[in-house]
Amino acid sequence: MAHGNETITHRDGAQSLPATALDRPDLDRATRRGIPEVILADSKSADQVIAIARQFLASTGRALISRLPDAMLPQVVAALPEAESLRFPLSHALRLTLPGTPPPTSGGHIGIITAGTSDIPYADEARFIAEAMGCQVTCIFDVGVAGVHRLFDPLNALITNGADVAIVAAGMDGALPSLVAGLVPFPVIGLPTPIGYGMGGQGEGALLAMLQSCSPGLVVVNIGNGIGAGAVAALIANRVATVRHASPSDATAAPFVEVATN
Repeated sequence: MAHGNETITHRDGAQSLPATALDRPDLDRATRRGIPEVILADSKSADQVIAIARQFLASTGRALISRLPDAMLPQVVAALPEAESLRFPLSHALRLTLPGTPPPTSGGHIGIITAGTSDIPYADEARFIAEAMGCQVTCIFDVGVAGVHRLFDPLNALITNGADVAIVAAGMDGALPSLVAGLVPFPVIGLPTPIGYGMGGQGEGALLAMLQSCSPGLVVVNIGNGIGAGAVAALIANRVATVRHASPSDATAAPFVEVATN
């Protein structure tokens, strides 16, 4: 690494940028870490988002943009007409792909569950990154503890269909992740959302409840961190899928868990 106005050159020679550049996209992150870099748009100008996305398209054939303001969306899409765009309106995310770029596939399977409808935007952000990492995603929405009977049938289906990991998004009391973690034979990632008001509002109560869970197998990300939850879930699921595909005869199936409905 050099200083001043010299250049910084990646060890593979793929990229050289002036050391004074305002942005230095990590073009090799998906190869190095298994997690592609995501462009966080709501703290950037449209020109910055477009410039960074253009570099990712040129290098990898894809660009992932999160929290893209509605007013910025037409400008970004119009500036990159060579790319096919897939919008995730619930989470204000955008995936750009050059024609001919093969879709990522891993064989990993993630369940994404929300306590309420208000939690869906954060769950959808997790889906956005998990699908970009090649995972199959099954969504189960609005099955919180106020009507817990709604959870059992879709959760049984998720277990039966061989999910590798689950993300459970909840605000308010944040109780659903602990409940799910006590019922399933795979890891659960708690995603507290900033839904709620008064004492412990804006996700603080939900975060503390998840951190204080007595259900082993539950880990927790920060409030509203859908990208973080989806990325680590995809890492887990993709690792499981690699082992499953490499030695199917040696794989040990997870036990089936029947959730009582009466």
